[in-house]
Amino acid sequence: MELKRVVVTGIGALTPLGNTKEEYWDSLAKGVSGAAPITRFDTEKFRTKFACEVKNFDALDFFDRKEARKMDPNTHYGMVTGEQAIQDSGLDLDKVDKSRIGVIWGTGVGGFKTFQDEVMNFANGDGSPRFNPFFIPKMIADITAGLLSIKYGFMGPNFATVSACASSNNAITDAVTYIQVGKATAVLTGGSEAGVIESGMAGFNAMKALSERNDAPETASRPYDKDRDGFVLGEGAGALILEELEHAKARGAKIYAEILGNGMSADAYHITQPHPDGIGIELVMKNALEDAGIGPDKVDYINTHGTSTPLGDSGEIRAVQRVFGENALNLNISSTKSMTGHLLGAAGAVEFIACIMAIQKGIVPPTINHFTDDPDIDPNLNLTFNTAQEREVNVAMSNTFGFGGHNTSIIIGKYSE
Repeated sequence: MELKRVVVTGIGALTPLGNTKEEYWDSLAKGVSGAAPITRFDTEKFRTKFACEVKNFDALDFFDRKEARKMDPNTHYGMVTGEQAIQDSGLDLDKVDKSRIGVIWGTGVGGFKTFQDEVMNFANGDGSPRFNPFFIPKMIADITAGLLSIKYGFMGPNFATVSACASSNNAITDAVTYIQVGKATAVLTGGSEAGVIESGMAGFNAMKALSERNDAPETASRPYDKDRDGFVLGEGAGALILEELEHAKARGAKIYAEILGNGMSADAYHITQPHPDGIGIELVMKNALEDAGIGPDKVDYINTHGTSTPLGDSGEIRAVQRVFGENALNLNISSTKSMTGHLLGAAGAVEFIACIMAIQKGIVPPTINHFTDDPDIDPNLNLTFNTAQEREVNVAMSNTFGFGGHNTSIIIGKYSE
């Protein structure tokens, strides 16, 4: 069976660096940090008092009050970016066959705030089970995919992927597969997360996963730096219209990039810690290259998972060196989490967009906040420290990994006939 080619024709972004793809990319290219003291709740008793929040966002700018109250912030973010991607794609919803358009959406947790708030209200009440009638539909992880399909009438494949921080990369991978084998003409895909809440911060603090650099939040996310002390929690969403190439060409769509290949693997090692030698990471990148049918020498840029944790960063880099060999020295490598923080289930989508824009603009976004070299990381590698670099990017790889040992890698290429 000859697989169909899959291209990106629409993009939507709502991030700690900007609420559109243009704002997001502009901040990435300038090396702006999205970290700041938390504004949503009192952090006096929290060990970490900062995060990468979405800024200048009011759900009532997009939904009426009654509608907004039926959704968790996670879904607000997904619905807004989904609309952005559709508008950007130029799809004429009156002409397309909606039975052939799907929605596949990723999230690590789903309605995190809804669950927290309802349980807290119950615990602080008189014991009566007075729960919001929308509690369950607001909370479940698949509801954003469902609501997007309802809003636009998309009747193709419709589901959610949940694989912790790999969730939206898994959603994109599934979307690609459905289009490749002819089960959909186009898919609205991506992911969202809204975990900057009390239980989210406290839970990650309890694991000692978060940076506690409260005196300088903007420099706290420092992937590959010797003094990194944990990740910075972020939130937001990224959305994409993926489309079968011939369908996109027939309607005269602009094409951002082509999906060349993807890989998946499992560490099969630990519930939260990556394998110290990056064995699963090595496997997933090899799987992606094999699926794309290209050699390591064809890749120009890797957007790494690079969370700013001591074990994860060095293990990923060692895996890159094993997979890419001598070509590792010719790569640009960067972690945009140094700017956005870690968007958990939405991380893959927003970093996938960063790769697309790097291809479009010929600019590799930096890894900011590098101060001290880590002796365990090869100093000859180009980790694009602190300043964006101009470079023709024909092929980019985006890596995301999740608690439970879930690994995903997607390879994106400049579109050509």
